[in-house]
Amino acid sequence: MFVMPENKSWVEVRSDSDFSLQNLPYGVFSHSHEETPRCGSAIGSYAIDLAVLAAHGIFYGVFPAAETTFSSQTLNAFMGQSSEVWRIIREVLINLLEDGGEDTRLSGDIELQAKVLIPLSEVIMHLPADIGDYTDFYSSREHATNVGTMFRGADNALQPNWLHLPVGYHGRASSIFLSGTDVVRPSGQIQVDATDAKSGSIHGPCQNLDFELEMCFFVGGPPNPPGTPILMAEAEQHIFGFTVMNDWSARDLQKWEYVPLGPFTAKNFATTISPWIVSPLALEPFKCPTSAITQTEPVPLEYLRDPDYGSYDVKLEVKIQSLTMTQPETVCRSNFANLYWNAKQQLVHHSVSGCNMRPGDLLGSGTISGSTPDSFGSMLELSWKGSREVKLGDTGEFRKYLQDGDTVIMGGWCIKEGIGRVGFGPCVSKILKAGSSL
Repeated sequence: MFVMPENKSWVEVRSDSDFSLQNLPYGVFSHSHEETPRCGSAIGSYAIDLAVLAAHGIFYGVFPAAETTFSSQTLNAFMGQSSEVWRIIREVLINLLEDGGEDTRLSGDIELQAKVLIPLSEVIMHLPADIGDYTDFYSSREHATNVGTMFRGADNALQPNWLHLPVGYHGRASSIFLSGTDVVRPSGQIQVDATDAKSGSIHGPCQNLDFELEMCFFVGGPPNPPGTPILMAEAEQHIFGFTVMNDWSARDLQKWEYVPLGPFTAKNFATTISPWIVSPLALEPFKCPTSAITQTEPVPLEYLRDPDYGSYDVKLEVKIQSLTMTQPETVCRSNFANLYWNAKQQLVHHSVSGCNMRPGDLLGSGTISGSTPDSFGSMLELSWKGSREVKLGDTGEFRKYLQDGDTVIMGGWCIKEGIGRVGFGPCVSKILKAGSSL
């Protein structure tokens, strides 16, 4: 484990920067004057051009495929390497960037610095991977209990299977967008009479558009062969890294269509992720118990038991800014620890049937809600199914669901005394009216 003291890099890193030396996330970017995307990392206010470092032989001897891998327009090839390669590359970057480090090939070469360190203000971020498959889970007990209580009553809030397995569904990979991409309000079938499903449906724009505060992780490592599950002891080697995710949801479309096979058009129109992927190595110092602490009632089946059961202390926040507001207002504060089923358990259960997982596959956590109303991770919960209004600060504006022109801003970060801040960058989208063109 590499834990770096705060701001101990020769590159200037502000204390409030998401990209400390402890972080070193991965992403794909292009320079505003250069069209070809390539793989990079970030520190302070700079993107790190890994393709240039590779071309200058920085990774020679430790990763022979570095030049072709990092000059790719996605991270898939790097994701497909072993976790040992991920560890080695991180170690090389730390040695290059730490203040007083022995590796001075970058710190001692001003010309190389100008090619490698590019101001983040000058780069364009791209989707970090070619996402082959996307699965979204439903793993926050607090969220599942809230939703179940609304629709089935407190005595029947959790379905009988919920405490036995990580519930999930397959989503739509083609409509996963990077932060900064606008979202068009979806249209679809809506139940005519909310109290009588036999009344039929009409076609029209979604009236109950919602966000869902989530995190997700990219699958990595060599693919498991079809028919061969990933074991719990192997799971960490297949988790490349995490981002913040907004799982947009059309609640009125979902209400009409979800029986019996679950959400479909209510979810397939858009999912937004933050641009930088933070590795488990960067998050290691922030390991913490889940909100459940233990899984004892019931104890999971043997293949789902995690001997290191826990999560990461990632602070999460959602803000909304309308067209008339001068600044965004916070509506939710939660934490990645508010999950009953963790990332390893999600991955292991996904593959238990022998499903082959591929580098670049994306797995969402499900809405991350806490135990208090200000930690509820969706407008469905915050407004309690539209029965109460959510105040947007002192602006005089209120919401039950999202309106056209609203910008939803999600963020996630870890912070601990003596360790640099580790963040994911913004996850931001603006809602356009139905029928708009992107």
